[in-house]
Amino acid sequence: MTLRVLITNDDGIAAPGIQALAWAAAQRGLDVVVAAPLEEASGTSAAMSAMERDGRVVVNDHPLPDLAGVPAYGVGGSPGFITLIALHGAFGPPPSVVLSGINRGANAGRAVLHSGTVGAAFTAATNGCRAMAVSLDVLSAGEATAASGGAAVDAAARVRDAERHWSTAARVALDLLPRLTSAPMESVLNVNAPDLPHGRLRGVRRGTLASFGQVQMTVAESGHGFVRTSLEEPGQAAQPGTDVALLAAGYASVTAIRAVTEATDVDLTGLDDQP
Repeated sequence: MTLRVLITNDDGIAAPGIQALAWAAAQRGLDVVVAAPLEEASGTSAAMSAMERDGRVVVNDHPLPDLAGVPAYGVGGSPGFITLIALHGAFGPPPSVVLSGINRGANAGRAVLHSGTVGAAFTAATNGCRAMAVSLDVLSAGEATAASGGAAVDAAARVRDAERHWSTAARVALDLLPRLTSAPMESVLNVNAPDLPHGRLRGVRRGTLASFGQVQMTVAESGHGFVRTSLEEPGQAAQPGTDVALLAAGYASVTAIRAVTEATDVDLTGLDDQP
């Protein structure tokens, strides 16, 4: 039986990453349907937001280049919302697996909490569907080694999206698919690949979550009636073995994560005995 796969993202239906992932999945013989936000929805986590017209969520056909026969839809909703309605049959038979990405930029460290890419995967897993989040690190080895500090960000910005190695992230992700389908249902694989040709990867490694992402938000200025924020690189080195450290060293990183789980190590004993 052919595996039914939903491919979504938070960069929008026209983003090159989702096209690369859909193409690679179709080439592997998977039964692919694509549904993604009409516009960029980065940072939405697992939000359930949608744009309605006359009480109906907007869904537009959006055929993808070189993917004739693969149904693709631009949806007026967040990645998490799109994933949820897909699981209820909005785009044909419900998927058995959700692949979310390829995101433009790493989703690493505990900052994955805020990612719409990871949020879609969490939504799938919470609703009984295996899921993987896939990201391409645009600050990774190929670019960041030639720069430091803010210059790394500037160097990444100068690379056109069409020139990035989306196929590397797609290949890494699909090679990990057997591990995903054999994993517990509630788990999510968070995959990050450096922006390098596949032949230049040093390998694929299990990475622990860094305590921070590659960049952190700070308050740059605040005054009467306003706050201005900025993104800065952390002032501390990534711990060895973390996803951030592996990416910087030229490895693809995969981390098994879970969404909402109970904390069993908090002392709540005796509460059930109270009147």
